[in-house]
Amino acid sequence: MEFTPTRTVAFATIVCFVCSIFVASAAVGLKERQVENEILDRQKKVLDVAGLLSDEIKQSPESIKKTYQERVQPKLVSLKDKGCDNQDPATFDQQKFAKDPTTSKDVVGNKAKVRRTPHCAKIFNIKSADAKGVETVIFPVEGKGLWSTLYGYIALNPNGTDIKGLTFYKHAETPGLGGEVDNEKWKAQWKGKKAFKPGSAAPALFVQKGQAKGKTKDYSVDGLSGATITSNGVTNLLQFWLGEQGFGTYINKELKGAHNG
Repeated sequence: MEFTPTRTVAFATIVCFVCSIFVASAAVGLKERQVENEILDRQKKVLDVAGLLSDEIKQSPESIKKTYQERVQPKLVSLKDKGCDNQDPATFDQQKFAKDPTTSKDVVGNKAKVRRTPHCAKIFNIKSADAKGVETVIFPVEGKGLWSTLYGYIALNPNGTDIKGLTFYKHAETPGLGGEVDNEKWKAQWKGKKAFKPGSAAPALFVQKGQAKGKTKDYSVDGLSGATITSNGVTNLLQFWLGEQGFGTYINKELKGAHNG
């Protein structure tokens, strides 16, 4: 059969149509699994920043889920009066709340370049091994880096001041430069640092340009080599979410206040 231009175009169109059906079917069929994997990854990151993700646990999805269920207690925090009414912590979607003008607040103009904050936010209390108390409180954070918005978690001691960990679960920063926010050695620097100076409600932690040293070493970590904008982005997003526009009021009243009291 001779292929004329018309037949060639028709053949190509049919092939594209058939392929698109297969691709669409695969996408729909795998959607549920993709959602499950995303939930599992978030659970893994929460356990990691809490210091509960051992080599043994991370090898098994079942172990991750079991440890998460036993030790992690999601909790909703109002960033505006009555912002969490009738919401279920287990199914609460903070990103959805933040995008809806009726359930969020416009905060354009901040250095972290956060556009809106939800009236209600989800934090995570990490229960002690004996389930008699809370040993860690984890807060979600986000803000602009160089190329992307970084989404992550910061873990604080229940006193609301001592940092226990920082991790990011989503970003598109340059590998080897800003992407070093995923470097285990860099992330380990955050453990033991202070988020606030004594008697101050304003967050003091930041990423230092160069090496963290001198009088501010308790509140800073080494900068990311060749990634000044990403480093500044991490500083800005942490100061925003631990400040008065984010979780600052809750931290100062419920954590630091309870500890000092």
